[in-house]
Amino acid sequence: MAARPQPAPAETADEALPVLLLVGSGDRRYREYIVAAVSRRFRLWLLDAHEPTWQLPYVAGTTLVDTHDPDALAAAAAPVLAEYPVAGVFTYDESLVHATARLTRALGLPGSPPDAVLACRDKAVTRALLTAAGIPQPASTPVSTTEQARQAADAIGYPVVVKARGLGGSIGVVRADDAGAVEAAFTAAGTAQWPGVPRYEADVLVEEYLRGPEISVDSVVAEGVVTPMVVARKQVGLDPYFEETGHTVDACDPLLKDPDLIDQLDLIHQTLDFHTGSTHAEFKLTPEGPRLVEINARLGGDFIPYLGALATGTDPAVAAACAAAGLVPETGPRTQKTAAIRFLYPQADCEAVEAVVRTDRFGPTVHKAVATANPGTRLALPPRAYMSRYGYVIAVGEDPDQVAADIADAHSLIELRSRPLSD
Repeated sequence: MAARPQPAPAETADEALPVLLLVGSGDRRYREYIVAAVSRRFRLWLLDAHEPTWQLPYVAGTTLVDTHDPDALAAAAAPVLAEYPVAGVFTYDESLVHATARLTRALGLPGSPPDAVLACRDKAVTRALLTAAGIPQPASTPVSTTEQARQAADAIGYPVVVKARGLGGSIGVVRADDAGAVEAAFTAAGTAQWPGVPRYEADVLVEEYLRGPEISVDSVVAEGVVTPMVVARKQVGLDPYFEETGHTVDACDPLLKDPDLIDQLDLIHQTLDFHTGSTHAEFKLTPEGPRLVEINARLGGDFIPYLGALATGTDPAVAAACAAAGLVPETGPRTQKTAAIRFLYPQADCEAVEAVVRTDRFGPTVHKAVATANPGTRLALPPRAYMSRYGYVIAVGEDPDQVAADIADAHSLIELRSRPLSD
């Protein structure tokens, strides 16, 4: 794809702001809040594979380029660097983190080594490196066949978790309670797809099932110092799959200062040599202590950084962009609130006819309710499809109990009319 630099209208660029290359932009519904927030702190030059539309008010210029090709990215960045004092490179797209790290290294800008980013992407490498460093890890075996999966599960002991090696967002993650469930779990994990995600020869992991509630931690890493900014208490559903149905963020969550969790975060980042940028790490709080599920070299999805900003008054996305530019990020909370989100799934595979937001049913802390499924949208549940949501509801307030009450029956706030899928 030929790179075509396009400067934005002059009124969108504040000459006093440092310049940041933004690689990829993603789905407007789920990512615009990041671009909007970061654009208030930086002049953004967007390197993207798609013609920009909604991004234009936020950027100083754009270049069309194959964002998965590090050489093409470097060629596209060259004229921008010749004209602007570029401070760093930033992405929040899982499929682009490695190409972005290679671009950052080629340009001599702040960032963690490409191998460190790749170690976060490849869950088998993550496990191997952390185990070798003596950091407690669940038993984990990469496999390429159903028979290997069954042998690994028998050796580990049931139940086990069967997961795609390179995917995130709980896509292709299945619990298998016995040998009879392993084949279906292996098929689900092995066939799960997401654009731009790498595949491996041994593409599926069979892992020890960790008991306990699940959390995620979004951290900003600057000069080797890991600062957790957001702890999200996760809700999952659609058993035996692990679809993420909601998250709750409390600015005063005691886990933000939990010494065991903080020590593990520090050791994990040191072992992987991740010293600059942002990470999204998921843990199970087991009876033996926190145990890592996975770590990603990017901000969390599912609006988790947005919830963090609502709860604390400090924006994790802006902090991550500052780290990417080699600047000291602001990480301390300004407010002490609770923010929560619930994602709405249909009860069965269907086609959306209409999704209606019922504002008359909003409680006092409901911040927004958004229907995301247009008429005709196919909503299929795992293993046919993943993340088939028809809407979400966010609540935020100073009283955690009121937030929980207002979001408890989120399905009543967005009514879905649907018809069964014909195939």
